[in-house]
Amino acid sequence: MTTAQTQELDVQPTPLALLLLGREADPRSERGVECPGDLPSPSDPDLVERARAAKEKLGDKVFVLGHHYQRDEVIQFADVTGDSFKLARDAAARPEAEYIVFCGVHFMAESADILTGDDQKVVLPDLAAGCSMADMATAEQVAECWDVLTEAGIAEQVVPVSYMNSSADIKAFTGKHGGTICTSSNAQRALEWAFEQGSKVLFLPDQHLGRNTAVRDMGMSLDDCVVYNPHKPNGGLTAEQLRDAKMILWRGHCSVHGRFSMDSVNDVRERIPGVNVLVHPECKHEVVAAADYVGSTEYIIKALEAAPAGSKWAIGTELNLVRRLANRFAPEDKEIVFLDKTVCFCSTMNRIDLPHLVWTLESLAEGNLVNRIEVDRETEQFAKLALERMLALP
Repeated sequence: MTTAQTQELDVQPTPLALLLLGREADPRSERGVECPGDLPSPSDPDLVERARAAKEKLGDKVFVLGHHYQRDEVIQFADVTGDSFKLARDAAARPEAEYIVFCGVHFMAESADILTGDDQKVVLPDLAAGCSMADMATAEQVAECWDVLTEAGIAEQVVPVSYMNSSADIKAFTGKHGGTICTSSNAQRALEWAFEQGSKVLFLPDQHLGRNTAVRDMGMSLDDCVVYNPHKPNGGLTAEQLRDAKMILWRGHCSVHGRFSMDSVNDVRERIPGVNVLVHPECKHEVVAAADYVGSTEYIIKALEAAPAGSKWAIGTELNLVRRLANRFAPEDKEIVFLDKTVCFCSTMNRIDLPHLVWTLESLAEGNLVNRIEVDRETEQFAKLALERMLALP
């Protein structure tokens, strides 16, 4: 729909839409603020050469991280690729790099800043590249939730476990209250540790990963889980419900993985006989239960690497990665399709494009520090404590 058409319909963009477009500022939001500076045109035929030249000029001073969900045009310039935590650790292992350019989203760059040295500068090519899931849990909301748990008389029994896909503020809250961080790869280990410390877990901010890990991997029942809705008084729960629950799940989700449905699974099985359905644990519980295989981004990649020639796979995760894997394994006669018929990119992850990367690298090569992500000292201290507890997990 064109601008003229929306004007005719008297459609006004919402604050959320403007934030996603990077045209408004909300410093408290994971979506960040508008990117300053003049970006090169996406139609510039020299963009690839400009990026290569700027990166070469910077040499060892720059280390470019590329998340698996990034566009191909960006990922080609990454020194390493991986999921959010792997990339943050890779950055920490390169102390000689003055600039860490994180081609991902805001919370990932925060984690890199927390784990890297004080003399290293973490840069996000577009400050509007955020995470809707991370935005679903703010520091104020989580503090209010803790008050609700205190009033119900159970706060001392609750151990917070926060997914890596959360803001530095939420990681710091977790560290302050004796909890740990987890990834989609080690969520079970993190929960097992948490239940050794207390009898209940507050799982933030993705309800699906928490529920799937507790029920599918640890043998709990769905009745052991309740969902805390920060937009309702007392989270929409009674004190009795909170006291009876083992898993208090935050009402958050991934906008990409949450789209996959049982219709998606049934449809692909009908279209492709013998297909293996492989999904990320951020998907809904019924989708995970119906899948043949479930695992993190790294698990998905390794499963396809090990798959026999001629096998067929429907993958439930972000489309950039699925398409890249389909191209990679096509020569091995592995058929890889996207689980849903609907195109489903991560809209904020896709904000990091070649023009933003070129602008970032050229600015740094000229000695201009742009779009630095910097976590304040107190937040960093407690967030790092939570991350270190995760690193110490057996």
